[in-house]
Amino acid sequence: MKEKNIYFISGGGTGGHIYPAFTIVEKLFQDPNTDKVYFIGNPKNLEYEISKNYPQVEFLPVNVSGMPRKLNISFFKWSIELFKAYLQAISYIKKYKPDAIFTTGGYVCAPIILAANTLKTPYMIHDCDSIPGLVSKMAAPNAKIVSIAFENSKKILKSNNIKFNGNPVREVFFNVTKDQARQKLGIKANQKVIFAMGGSQGAKTINNSMCKILKTLSQNNDYYIIIQTGKKNIDEVKNTLEQIFPQYKEKENILIKPYFDEMVYPLKSCDIVISRAGSVSLTEIIQCNAVSILIPYPYAAQDHQRKNATEMKEKGISLYLEDSDCNEENLLNNINQLLLNENIFNLMQEKTKEFSGKNPAQEIVNQLKSIIK
Repeated sequence: MKEKNIYFISGGGTGGHIYPAFTIVEKLFQDPNTDKVYFIGNPKNLEYEISKNYPQVEFLPVNVSGMPRKLNISFFKWSIELFKAYLQAISYIKKYKPDAIFTTGGYVCAPIILAANTLKTPYMIHDCDSIPGLVSKMAAPNAKIVSIAFENSKKILKSNNIKFNGNPVREVFFNVTKDQARQKLGIKANQKVIFAMGGSQGAKTINNSMCKILKTLSQNNDYYIIIQTGKKNIDEVKNTLEQIFPQYKEKENILIKPYFDEMVYPLKSCDIVISRAGSVSLTEIIQCNAVSILIPYPYAAQDHQRKNATEMKEKGISLYLEDSDCNEENLLNNINQLLLNENIFNLMQEKTKEFSGKNPAQEIVNQLKSIIK
């Protein structure tokens, strides 16, 4: 192995692919054997915005989009787009000569995986979901190591070297305490915090139900309610509340924001999370020792959110509510089941603690280093 190593990291499209990739970036820069890290991604996507927080990382753009599901003119245009991105990825490998490549899935990884196979550059992949995506399936057979977050993935990915690691967690989730998070948001130590979130895009079903029960919940000053609406839904939520609960702006135990750039603070401060069931969100929820009510997005690729949520329910750390059943009555019943029944809440929180405190990021970096020729 060389004294200093050069790495290509790729993962994009959604936070579920992006945040684990940047978690590994952070770990690599803690390694004295790391020389340079380049991030391969689409400059129009979230991964480019997040990369700005890492000035030591050079962003290498590839203009590629998701594959159309039908054989039509769009598929033909996409094929040309992918081929151009593949040639661009080959030029990057030839120019920067990475010692190893690490990807976390999403269509943005396809060009660099294809280029790595062509030029025989060793690569490792990590799949974050219980149902691996198309790119992971394509990449797995030739990957030196396949890292997975859910045991179920073993049944789907074809590889002779699969490592069950779990999802890497950003370092900040180990450095911020619950008290620090609450102080940051101005929450009292004795308040029970309920945090409803739907990711950066928001979740209308969750938003709508939370709007309808917000008045009831906020009447109890021992509760503090946080709603992350999603950037595109903030106006709709505020308009709805103006009609049904205009006094919400006067309440000191309500915080409504379109998005939290530092998600660690609402998550670390809360007791109950109401959330979709993306893999990275679940990992971070567990790390914060929060009890969750999961409402999986019913149209997620290969229905992976339902499978993620089902696994969490079977482990006894989450309640499960179908999107179609997420109305004000059912959601409030689920919240009250946790708030008003201390035995159930404590049991679920103890179960959550069994899976928290573990961060596979260093192990993944060690495995990545092991594939360098």
